[in-house]
Amino acid sequence: SLLINGRGQYNCSLAAKFSNSSISQCKFEGNEKCAPQVLKVRPNKTYRLRIASTTALASLNLAIEGHNMVVVEADGNHVQPFAVNDLDIYSGESYSVLLKTDQNPYKNYWVSIGVRGRDPKTNQALTLLSYSATPASKLPTTQPPVTPRWDDYNHSKAFTKSIYALMGSPQPPKTYDRRIILLNTQNRLNGFVKWAINNVSLVLPSTPYLGSIKFGLNNAFDQKTPPDNYDSSYDIMKPAPNQNTTQGGGVYSITLNTTVDVILQNANALAKDVSEIHPWHLHGHDFWVLGYGEGKFKDGDEKTFNLKNPPLRNTAVIFPFGWTALRFVADNPGVWAFHCHIEPHLHMGMGVIFAQGVHRAGQIPKEALACGLTGNKQN
Repeated sequence: SLLINGRGQYNCSLAAKFSNSSISQCKFEGNEKCAPQVLKVRPNKTYRLRIASTTALASLNLAIEGHNMVVVEADGNHVQPFAVNDLDIYSGESYSVLLKTDQNPYKNYWVSIGVRGRDPKTNQALTLLSYSATPASKLPTTQPPVTPRWDDYNHSKAFTKSIYALMGSPQPPKTYDRRIILLNTQNRLNGFVKWAINNVSLVLPSTPYLGSIKFGLNNAFDQKTPPDNYDSSYDIMKPAPNQNTTQGGGVYSITLNTTVDVILQNANALAKDVSEIHPWHLHGHDFWVLGYGEGKFKDGDEKTFNLKNPPLRNTAVIFPFGWTALRFVADNPGVWAFHCHIEPHLHMGMGVIFAQGVHRAGQIPKEALACGLTGNKQN
């Protein structure tokens, strides 16, 4: 079920009325479990709506009937304002939009959220934008906004590529010290479906990395450094000839205060002509999104990078059969996860670990040392 502020309409009459479902087991009105959290507004005002996606699986699209939204912030950073009828939001992302309540104040309006990026099997989430002159119990007689077709990626790309940093925002360094290219593939391991990065499916150790590295517990995790790139002959447009993968929990050791470029490269999954959307999230840092491209990233594509006003984000999407280029400064001592924010994909191995300046990390709380070999040593 899709929820808005913890409320949803699964098995409710409203969802049944405006979907193909015939399920009607509870009433929308007067039922605390089904009743949405209504957005009450006054006419002729400008509201800032803060929108965050905490979904475990789905990418979403949000629209407000009869109202445009002006996007002004993404992941805590100001962006050049631009108007939209709807917006795509991926797990881990957040936006602020400005909403003008300039419509008929004697009507209420649907707020609709639907699934994007995968064939939806879930009813859209619905709530109301309710003007103060109109009781919230007065439901609109119109249909809720229709979510764009789940695989209309051109719609998604148009929104994503409209996001630029606000003038005066920090600009990225002009060059990088290290480039890491991460190939996203779906694989098999002992008969189980996994996700892998450069053919390594991430398995987290029982001992926290930070304590392991700081206290020199070299046997606490995989000491093999993951690869910075993948075989250039790999055809991202086709299922892999060898679909097997390996497991690992190695760490990318990055020199403190250096600039790192990460190229996220999407590829065909196990099934033919299938490549999924992946929202990648970096802990401990923001990064600049320098650009997007179709097909395989190649030498010369960096000429298309936006170094003038790229948005500063902590989550970025890679589209099917495409690539996304990121740049960040490794200026935060510690050990940081970088992973797909779709929960099953992370647990199936779609992530990497960056470590930088761990010797500079401050006192580690004892609670963080109570696991695995680190905990044994402290005891």
